[in-house]
Amino acid sequence: MSKRILVVLSEFGYWGEELVGPVEAFDARGYRITFATPTGQRAQALPPSYDPDYVDPPLGRSVTTRDMARKVREIDASTRLDSPLSLQQLIPERPYFSSLNHLRELEEYHRLRDAAVGDLVAGFDALVIVGGSGPIVDLANNERLHEVVLGFAAADKPILAECYGVAVLAFARDLETRASLLQGKHVTGHPKEYDYKDGTGFVGVDFNMGPPPYPLEYILRDATGPDGGFHGNVGKETSVIVDHPFVTARSTPDSAPSGELLVRVLENGLRRYGW
Repeated sequence: MSKRILVVLSEFGYWGEELVGPVEAFDARGYRITFATPTGQRAQALPPSYDPDYVDPPLGRSVTTRDMARKVREIDASTRLDSPLSLQQLIPERPYFSSLNHLRELEEYHRLRDAAVGDLVAGFDALVIVGGSGPIVDLANNERLHEVVLGFAAADKPILAECYGVAVLAFARDLETRASLLQGKHVTGHPKEYDYKDGTGFVGVDFNMGPPPYPLEYILRDATGPDGGFHGNVGKETSVIVDHPFVTARSTPDSAPSGELLVRVLENGLRRYGW
């Protein structure tokens, strides 16, 4: 039976190659892919990610080949991304502690959450969180997505996160302990050297944030703690880390290898790579 992959995309823009790379690896093996977004709105690629003439400021060069730009435009215009699952509809919202009937509402929340997350985890073999600047807005601190991540991790099913999508892993945590899932783990992600000084943008929002609102590297260093580690691999062309159940990818050129490594995790039981 072919593997089933749940791919989560931001509604504020994903980086094209960070979707295309893993999808090509999954398509080559006949995996079935289901897409999801926070509210069920169709995801769109960030325009610079399909512009081969766009120069990435920190790297001082284009990071998108003309062939990749074509592939991004094709998948972005296709029907594949139409009608994604809605995390908002699938996963209940945790009640405020100030709600009038908090105890009963919290009990109901846990009942509904456990059933919903259980169904998702049972239906898929792996979870993928695609990167780009969009995840900063609607994925990093998305409690519904955190619950999905916690469910996949508890089931020992692999989770691939790319670029700023890795922030989701740092913030997904059991509220009883408040400890990050990444504590003691080794990961990569967007290093400080790769952050924009200006021009962080989003789909559907006429707003230049300037630099990213948080330095992901610092968050990951703190989340992994003294027994884990962040690996920026600055100066190396690629950076992908496997520390089961997590596969983390630094940025655009790591998209294809991260997809291939997730396949190796699923097919060959790979549990460690890159550190």
